[in-house]
Amino acid sequence: MNAHLPTQPTAIVYCEGQFGAQDGKTANGLVRHSEKYEILSVIDSTRAGTDAGEFLDGTRNGIPVLADLTDAIAHAGRVPDYLICGVAPADGLLSEAQRVVLLDGIARGMHIINGLHEFLADDVEFAAASLLAGVTITDIRRPRETKDLHLFSGRITGVTCPRIAVLGTDGAIGKRTTATLVVRALVDRGIRAVMVGTGQTTIIQGGRYGVALDALVPQFCSGEVENQVVAAFEGEDPDIIIVEGQGALSHPAYLTSAHILRGSRPEGVIVQHAPRRRVLGDFPMVAMPTLESEIALIEAFAATQVIGVTVNHEGMTDIEIDDAIDDIELAHGVPATDPLTRPLDRLVDMVLQAFPALADRRAALA
Repeated sequence: MNAHLPTQPTAIVYCEGQFGAQDGKTANGLVRHSEKYEILSVIDSTRAGTDAGEFLDGTRNGIPVLADLTDAIAHAGRVPDYLICGVAPADGLLSEAQRVVLLDGIARGMHIINGLHEFLADDVEFAAASLLAGVTITDIRRPRETKDLHLFSGRITGVTCPRIAVLGTDGAIGKRTTATLVVRALVDRGIRAVMVGTGQTTIIQGGRYGVALDALVPQFCSGEVENQVVAAFEGEDPDIIIVEGQGALSHPAYLTSAHILRGSRPEGVIVQHAPRRRVLGDFPMVAMPTLESEIALIEAFAATQVIGVTVNHEGMTDIEIDDAIDDIELAHGVPATDPLTRPLDRLVDMVLQAFPALADRRAALA
């Protein structure tokens, strides 16, 4: 099928009932950062009438949250190029109501971007609808053919720049956002930083290097992480590589952090933690790990060290954020900050304290 693919695509993000919540993390990420698509609006009738940026982070960004697809198309003034499925439920499956909205988008002539484990291009109803409408369905989590996947090879030993993995104490806790902000802050300070993504949202955002790790057969996971880090090193000649984390090393349901540590072999780790979160996001029967236990587990599992902690401020006042940062620094002896509410220079200082040669290199080039 030779469907027309736009070169500068516009997109609506569908996130009914989940925008700003943990299962809306794909939509949340696209509102905060998107290199590939111009995000025109978010669909969530429960949040309709708000500005997406203001709702998420307290700063308006001009992306409205609207009630339904009809309103979103009316706001755009034409049918946008893409409809992105911005929900990310733990089971990775669409509900019947969600199917109806995405099929409506197809009927109106919109290409579909799907980050779920459920491959819509293989669904008979979706395949027929896309063929009739002359549009494409892109299943972001669809792995490449086995012959094109990589086992761990040891090539990571040839990557001579530092690597930092941004891990966390839970899923949907802000690891991707923090990794993106670390890269942005370093680049703004003249340090060539590149990000390697490990989840579907980073790929949808337009990241040049990455793999949807949780869609792979485990045998290939560490090798695929290694391959993407090597590709970023060879393709960008960076001063430093930031690797996005997934889940948590301690998490009973997700093993991806282990593969990230093994595949990228980071010299440093930043741990994202939500001090007010008491149970795991999608598993309320499981208590959150302590920051102390997660740090100990990471440093026992891999030849690395935790160089800093970033705070997810959910449920916290500004004063409580300051108190949490102070408590973490005192208890663990590493820098801490909230990347969304505190100056990004603090992230740069966190990295430079661990890797002072980066500061020397930047000074020499200045």
